[in-house]
Parts: sequence; structure tokens; C-alpha cells
Amino acid sequence: MTTLADERRAQFKSDVDDLKLKTGQSRGDGAARIAGIALMVVGVIAAFVVYISSLTQSDLRDIASYQILATAFLALTVIGGALYLAGAVARVLRLWLLRQLHEGQAQADQIAAALSK
Repeated sequence: MTTLADERRAQFKSDVDDLKLKTGQSRGDGAARIAGIALMVVGVIAAFVVYISSLTQSDLRDIASYQILATAFLALTVIGGALYLAGAVARVLRLWLLRQLHEGQAQADQIAAALSK
């Protein structure tokens, strides 16, 4: 059983296909998401490696240096998360904007048809 939302979604997809509009992601968004994932993985692994290597130290100055390095890697992880999130949100917003433009055009067509009668 199809719902009204499913019918509207199918209609929107067919209209976008008819107009031959790009609905995919741009190169920048894909690169940002991949770079974000890579930075997150590298940051977490490197921070864990620095933590493990700091366990062998007994001098407090060396341990403090490792803490600073681990904090920098965690900051790298946060930056990666922000890049990934920015790429994902940009894709969603692009599709939302396309949908808004399409619905606005459909409403304008309906108003024009009603006025021409």
C-alpha cells in the first residue's frame, strides 16, 4: 500500500529525471567527506598509539609532551568530524533546495493556471 508521501517522492524523482538535473554530490562534498573520515581514523589511531607509548615513560616532562601530542591528534579527529558533517549536510541541503525550487515552481504554475481561467 503506497502512501501520499511515497507518491510525492516518486513524482519528485520523475520530475527531476525529466528536467535532467544533477541531484548527486559535488566533488568538493565527496572529497570533504572522505578527508573527514581519514582524519578521524588517523586522529583516533595516532592518539591511542601516543597513549600506549606514554605508558613507558616515567619522566613527567615526557608524559606532558605525549599528552599535548595526544590532544593535538584528538583535535585532528574533531576537525575530521566537522569536515564529514559539512559534506553530509551540504548534500542534504542541496537536495532540499532542489525540492523547494521544484515545489515553488509547481505552485507558481498552479497560480498562473488559476488566474488564466
